[in-house]
Amino acid sequence: MNWILTSGAFLAMTGVMLGAFAAHGLKGRLDESLMSAFQTGVQYQLWHSLALILLVLLYRHQPQPMLQWSAISILVGVVLFSGSLYMLALTGMRFFGPITPLGGLIMIFGWLLLVIASIRSTF
Repeated sequence: MNWILTSGAFLAMTGVMLGAFAAHGLKGRLDESLMSAFQTGVQYQLWHSLALILLVLLYRHQPQPMLQWSAISILVGVVLFSGSLYMLALTGMRFFGPITPLGGLIMIFGWLLLVIASIRSTF
């Protein structure tokens, strides 16, 4: 699970960097809807980076494979969700759009796995 902790920290760090990039480097360069899409990607990336760190802490307290699968799903989901929003905003290429809901579904699945893990065990 150390690689998940590293991934969570990396996503948090790059989320802050991308947020600053949007606020200072993209302001006035993107139309409002594309800027909003980029900011949504940053917001989801930051929240889910914290979720990954929390999952590692939970796993260390009570190791169970469901927590690992939850973390992997959230990680894959955030890369697809936020990554597709960044690409859509920066390139304007609409074919990135359908990737976003797929990433969202994978993140939701990761949260569902956490729900199942919590029902199966007492943390």
